[in-house]
Amino acid sequence: MSTVVLLLFTGLGLGALYFLVAAGLSLIYGLMGVLNFAHGAFLTLGAFTGWEIARRTGSDNWWTFLLSLLVGAAAGAAFAAFTEFVLIRRLYQRHIEQVLITVGLSLAAVALFDGIWGTDPVFIQGPAWFKETTEILGARVPNDRFVCIIAAVLVLLAMVFFLKNTRYGMIIRAGVENRSMVTALGIDVRKAFTLVFTIGGAAAGLGGVLASHYFGYVSPMLGGSLLIFAFIVTVIGGLGSLTGAAIAAVAVAVLQQFANFYLGGTGDFVVVLALALVLLFRPSGLLGRTS
Repeated sequence: MSTVVLLLFTGLGLGALYFLVAAGLSLIYGLMGVLNFAHGAFLTLGAFTGWEIARRTGSDNWWTFLLSLLVGAAAGAAFAAFTEFVLIRRLYQRHIEQVLITVGLSLAAVALFDGIWGTDPVFIQGPAWFKETTEILGARVPNDRFVCIIAAVLVLLAMVFFLKNTRYGMIIRAGVENRSMVTALGIDVRKAFTLVFTIGGAAAGLGGVLASHYFGYVSPMLGGSLLIFAFIVTVIGGLGSLTGAAIAAVAVAVLQQFANFYLGGTGDFVVVLALALVLLFRPSGLLGRTS
């Protein structure tokens, strides 16, 4: 029983990280139709920036951790806004060019991170509470899992509230449905779309800081490895559906953890098999809109 509980909470913590990356992907593609393969670079930059804050302050307390979350999210948001404003804005409705330029940006960003921080993993020290465990039904669950879960829930609620209850959220949804009509009303849809990229980048940067504590290190390849599963989560959940991304993130991560433990480390294979089944029998995803 304790093993099942431990695997479940470990999967929930990993699913929270998948969601933080997939939320931005789902927003950007579902609302704007942009395939952003550079999204992992936003996460990696956030992770390195958060680590720099901890290193330069020379402390590993809660205040430093919270500051690293804020700075990491800000770094991811700034990088995302720059990417949309300089590179993507001229390429809407041109999907091949979007793929080429975001893949190129991703490769260039990894090379840049290699040059600045090196290719070896950098190990992370967090608050002492992170190193402790909490007993649940006989299982000793690492405390950092709970922080990841809480952060993902807060981000989901904040995004849903923003899209449904704020002026810019309504502009974004209206611009997706009929961009020309919104523009004819004198509303600059481009600013709203930049905001979508910024929000997605902030979530990825936040996820990068949390991922560095979850795995215990940060490296230039961290974002790329998580991006693969974030794309799987986005497709399974349904493009443009935040709720679908959240459900799929939990399902994928928990399935991955149980398969790795009980089926001889085949978690990645099982996840890809699940993706194939979804594409065969429900191509729109769990909560995606059917055409």
